[in-house]
Amino acid sequence: MFQQYELEYGYGDLERCLDALTVETHHDKHHATYTANLNDLVKKAGVDQMEITELLASLDSIPDETLRTGIRNNGGGYYNHNLYFSTIGPDGGGEPSGELAEKIRQTFGSFEEWKEKISALAIAQFGSGWAWLSVSEEGGLVISNSSNQDNPISLGTGNIPIFTIDVWEHAYYLKYKNLRASYVKDFFEIVNWKAVEENYKKALQRL
Repeated sequence: MFQQYELEYGYGDLERCLDALTVETHHDKHHATYTANLNDLVKKAGVDQMEITELLASLDSIPDETLRTGIRNNGGGYYNHNLYFSTIGPDGGGEPSGELAEKIRQTFGSFEEWKEKISALAIAQFGSGWAWLSVSEEGGLVISNSSNQDNPISLGTGNIPIFTIDVWEHAYYLKYKNLRASYVKDFFEIVNWKAVEENYKKALQRL
């Protein structure tokens, strides 16, 4: 059974960017629903023993189109939100350090240049979706965006996500209304770079 990520902070601890009602609704309603739906669908499809990244990478192997689409949407929602909630926190902000910081500098020129580029992808994403920082199959860093609950794994890129910005309206609309750019700007105040750095190290080990 897939387990929803349990918050390591209170609903009201992210006020520099997110209000308590948004965090509670996002985690306890939206994310919980994706998790419950996924667990139901994988049992029906007979794939409930698969790990989530393996499942998302092999969606074409599910013959039933309805189940395949449901698992793509709810599996993506489950995976994406687990990553999202685990890489933000009340002690976030600032910049990464160590190997990840150096790789960002080598790849994008500077942390600020990277932030501008991924922010632009998040803001430009039409409708609901996500912006991603991922590790490529060659060990490099790549940024991308995706629609709905797709991610670099379900899209078959071979990239391993280590950080994401959720730009579905339910992630920010109660506080920011239609001002997505303001939400994206403030979002970096709550990024838990230690968690992102740990994801980066784990991704390199999987290559």
